[in-house]
Amino acid sequence: MPPIPAASVASLRARTGVSILACKQALEESGGDEEKAIEILRKRGIAQAVKKADREQHEGAIFIAQGNKKAALLLLRCETDFVARSDDFIAMGQGLAQTVLEKGRDAAMADLEKTVPELVQKLGENISTGEVREAQAPSVGTYVHSNRKIGVIIGLDKTGEETKAKDVAMHAAAMNPQYTNPEDVPSDTMEKEREIWSEQMKDGKKPPEILEKIIQGKERKFREENALIKQPFVKDSSMSVEKYLGGATVTEYVRVTV
Repeated sequence: MPPIPAASVASLRARTGVSILACKQALEESGGDEEKAIEILRKRGIAQAVKKADREQHEGAIFIAQGNKKAALLLLRCETDFVARSDDFIAMGQGLAQTVLEKGRDAAMADLEKTVPELVQKLGENISTGEVREAQAPSVGTYVHSNRKIGVIIGLDKTGEETKAKDVAMHAAAMNPQYTNPEDVPSDTMEKEREIWSEQMKDGKKPPEILEKIIQGKERKFREENALIKQPFVKDSSMSVEKYLGGATVTEYVRVTV
């Protein structure tokens, strides 16, 4: 038979939560029939995972591991907040984050594929990973909110600045900057904003050159309000995050929410 399309493998994986290799093998055995492939996978002892996989996973928790100037963040998804707060779920998520830190994403995903069916059966919900992020810098700071719904990693280009990195991570968790620097705002985003501002002011009877200056001012404000380093520092609003860092540069910014 012809090779199994990657899209078919992806579809079966989305429905079952099992490994790519297992999905590919099952599809090959079933001649490409997805329903038969599911039966094959169920017979191989992962029936519970397959049975639960069609339910949406809107809940979950964020886990971060940190060490040796590196940090790893992992979002583990489930169906209910009750399971997200359970000891078994938290232990699994933290263990996977530690594996990402020490051995990388692929090793963590291999561990996940081995342990998910058993945990799904125990907790009664489908479980999968969301985002998995890694960061490395001379100084690294992390923050996970108490409810595990927000996680942040900040990397700075200077050594010995772990406290500042952690403070900025807490700031980012609270203030949700979309970008690190003002110039990071994409041009298409700015074009849309400029169109909106122009439409709002089109009946203001101001000369075109005045309107352009107003729009330029709005653009500058928009960029700064959405940029981490230009926001007023949450612990001391008299200074910006940039000023608080005292010359250190943010080289890594990761913010993930459930």
